[in-house]
Amino acid sequence: MSKQLLDRFLSRGVRQGRLGVVFADGSAVTYGTAAAGFPDIVIRFADDRVPRDIVMDPRLGAAEAFMDGRLIITEGDVMGLIGLLRANSAWDQGGEIDSPKLWRGLLNRASFAAEQINSAIASKRNVAHHYDIGNALYALMLDEEHWQYSCAYWPRADMTLGEAQTAKLAHIAAKLAIKPGNTVLDIGCGWGGMAIYLAKAYDVRVTGITLSEEQAALAREKVAAAGLADRVSIELVDYRDFAAAGRRFDRIVSVGMFEHVGQAQFETFFKACANILADDGVMLLHTIGRLGEPGTTDAFTRKYIFPGGYIPALSETLKASEKYRLIASDIENLRLHYGRTLRQWYANCEANRDTIIAMYDERFYRMWTFYLAGAATVFEHGSMCNYQIQYVRSRRALPITRDYLAAEEARLLKT
Repeated sequence: MSKQLLDRFLSRGVRQGRLGVVFADGSAVTYGTAAAGFPDIVIRFADDRVPRDIVMDPRLGAAEAFMDGRLIITEGDVMGLIGLLRANSAWDQGGEIDSPKLWRGLLNRASFAAEQINSAIASKRNVAHHYDIGNALYALMLDEEHWQYSCAYWPRADMTLGEAQTAKLAHIAAKLAIKPGNTVLDIGCGWGGMAIYLAKAYDVRVTGITLSEEQAALAREKVAAAGLADRVSIELVDYRDFAAAGRRFDRIVSVGMFEHVGQAQFETFFKACANILADDGVMLLHTIGRLGEPGTTDAFTRKYIFPGGYIPALSETLKASEKYRLIASDIENLRLHYGRTLRQWYANCEANRDTIIAMYDERFYRMWTFYLAGAATVFEHGSMCNYQIQYVRSRRALPITRDYLAAEEARLLKT
């Protein structure tokens, strides 16, 4: 029965490009037809449980079968496989890969809701699950200079990953409209790349906060190596505890952290930011977002990649921030930039395959590349994007037109 259900699912789901499937009993079926721009992929199932697992939950079932070596890609790679499926079900055109089993979706929503409480203790545990797996892995995957584990900015297609991440930092810095002597808070500072960039580019003091012990330790080393220990401090603290201390800042920047806050904590996050931000201050929130309405986090991502994480819709983000009189002064949707960034990270991992397997094992490598491939293709064909939301508390805090953004960005990229 599972084989028949999967056959029906793939017959509907693969129309352009070809997917060859060799079942455990030796039978083989080809789905779709050759089409320009679509890859040809061949996979083999090592046992007859794989179709059942995929039918029950396409993302988690396929991921775990791939991780365990039960779904074997004999032609092409995991990026091509997931890309083929997603390109045939593009969100823009009314599609999305979903489980045909309603009860499985209900179970995922129930589990997701329970995890979204995301207390301070749970937040630290969830952050450690992903970010404390070893800085050596990120050294192999990310850009060498800034260690930016977030969407780069690609004003030109021929840029290197490092150039695109520098462009991202300049893009954000321009939106912060920093003035000499400002104090800046970086919520979710990662390995300190943003804090170091801002301290170098402006005469400012930057405080970075994170819940990752490994990130904090390396960020402090990078700050010291840059000769900025007198202007950049890295603190291992939850944003809620930091806000309770009563410190205020002229500028707040948060890149790639809001995705970890959890749906139930959105208002808590913005209340904290409103209390921290000076009356004439500026805040820039850079987050992965949903193109449509609020949803849930899929089971694979929750289980293996970002436990407690949730990608917000723009509507629920603005609804939460509005309650604390944070004015959304500028909103930009980076529609295609993250797909390009993730493909660069995937390529870096592919180039360092043997090293990563030696550091962890082959199952981890398959899990990690499945994650990167799924993420890249969901930004290319699915319902994900990146939002940059600029907030102010006073409508007079910024120039009346947006001309200052391009001028400052150009100045930063020339220096």
